[in-house]
Order: sequence, then structure tokens, then C-alpha cells
Amino acid sequence: MRVKDLISLAELSTEEIYEILETARNLKLELRAGVKHEMLAGKTLGMVFQKPSLRTRVSFETGMTQLGGHAIYLGPEDIKLGKREMTEDIAIVLSRYVDGIMARVFEHKTVEDLAKYATVPVINGLSDLLHPCQIMGDLLTIWEKKRTLEGLKLAFIGDGNNVAHSLINGCARVGMEFRIACPTGYEPDEGIVAAARKIGGSVVITHDPKEAAAGADVLYTDVWASMGEEDKAELKKHAFTGFTVDEDLLDRADPDALVMHCLPAHYGEEITYEASRSEGSAIFDQAENRLHAQKAVLALLMS
Repeated sequence: MRVKDLISLAELSTEEIYEILETARNLKLELRAGVKHEMLAGKTLGMVFQKPSLRTRVSFETGMTQLGGHAIYLGPEDIKLGKREMTEDIAIVLSRYVDGIMARVFEHKTVEDLAKYATVPVINGLSDLLHPCQIMGDLLTIWEKKRTLEGLKLAFIGDGNNVAHSLINGCARVGMEFRIACPTGYEPDEGIVAAARKIGGSVVITHDPKEAAAGADVLYTDVWASMGEEDKAELKKHAFTGFTVDEDLLDRADPDALVMHCLPAHYGEEITYEASRSEGSAIFDQAENRLHAQKAVLALLMS
């Protein structure tokens, strides 16, 4: 890979995305075959968390262990990015201690600043704008199950949030059509949409979930109110009435459509429990594939 960091999928070429996917697939197969790796032996990943997490923490820490390395968890009270100490100084100091930094933050500028000042690779574990590692796991899941990515239609039912933004970036790079159905006022960032379209990406924005779901190869959703938006939860619950992935929407998608959710799920809101457990559900496959995709990113950036 030509890049030092993974901050946004928009910064990667199509070839680099497939390099990650192919590496992830190989590492996954080798793990299941019992192959042991030491490619990151003696190396340490500093994991900076402003937000709590299940999948991000466990998958990165496990991934480092499986690659022969070590991970250090730095929670919200350990560092207090930008409060106890400026982000620039933290990036410089951490670079003297560790071989890579993964950050799960509130503001996107925080992870950009870490990458700007760190001399080691920085990985965006989540920000309010983007969630690239999630989408690499998602693309791996779709690729495994559909045997292709180019030409597929992905319908995202929900808020134009960080997951939607990274899906737009990723779909544009691999030739997938991205559709989003959201209430008026909850559309994705105009700049991200424009940039995706500029490189030939197909981005369709509608306010009708049925229109978005029609013939889709993938039905994807996420919570309506993200972490840190608890004060908006009731407002969003009202605004997103009718935007639930349920059996009716599944019937409108392709018969072999995948059902995806990045978790955690609020069953009965953005998705019904029945839809999450339907025959086409890939929810727990994509959760597992966070591990394999992130191992690929770690191996390519840090080895």
C-alpha cells in the first residue's frame, strides 16, 4: 500500500482496497487452517478510545495477538485527547512508544490530527464522519458471499451517518451502486457524495425505503441515533418512522439479498429481530470479518 495511514477509504485506490480484501481472505483461511503468524512480532498497537466499544476493541486486540504483536488499550480517562494534553503532543509521544495507533474518536479532526503529527501508521477506528474499518469488513463479507462486488446494488436504509459515508466511499471504488433511503434532512454529506460521483460512483438518494430496496443485492441499516447523540434519540425515532428493515422490505429486494447491520442493533427500530435472523442475514459474518479485514490493514501498514 502506498498510504501511511487508513483514515478514509476515499484515499485508497481500487487496487489497494482489493489488496486489503485479498490479504484478509488469505489470513482468514490460514487462521482456520491453524497457521501461526509472527509478522508483527515485537510490535505494539496503541488503541486510543474516546468511545466504548465491543467489536472495535476486541477485533483489533485479537488481531494484533494473532499476528504476533501486542495491543495497549488507552481509554477515555487515560489520555483525554485535546483536554489533558494537545493531540499533537500525544501523537508525537505515542510514536516514540508504539508502532501503530488506532483511534476511535468523536470528532474526525482528532484522527486527522493524530495522522498529521504521528510518525507511525494511524488507523481510523471510527469518527463522527467515517468508519472505514467497518466497511472493509463489510466489503469482505459481500465479496465472500456474492463472489463479486462490481455491479451490485447496496441499499442503505437509515441516517446519512459515518457508516453511510464510508459505504459511499467504498462502493464508489469497487463499482457498487449505493442507494440510501432517509428522511428529509438526514441525507449524507454533500461533499462525500460529490467526490464519489466525480470518480464514477453511483449514489442514489431517496426518501422512500421501498424504492431503495427494490431489487437490491444488499439491504444495510444502522442505528438511527449514534453514540453521542442520545439527546436526539427520541427526535430521530419519530423522524425515521417507516424506515425499518423488515420482511416487507426484504420481499422487495433481490431474493438472494444479504441483510447487513454493523451492530449494535436496536431491534424493532431500524431492523426487526426477524429480519436480522432471516436466511440472507450476514450480520454476524460481517462482525467476524472486522477481525480479518483489520488484521489485513495492520499487516499491510505495520509489517
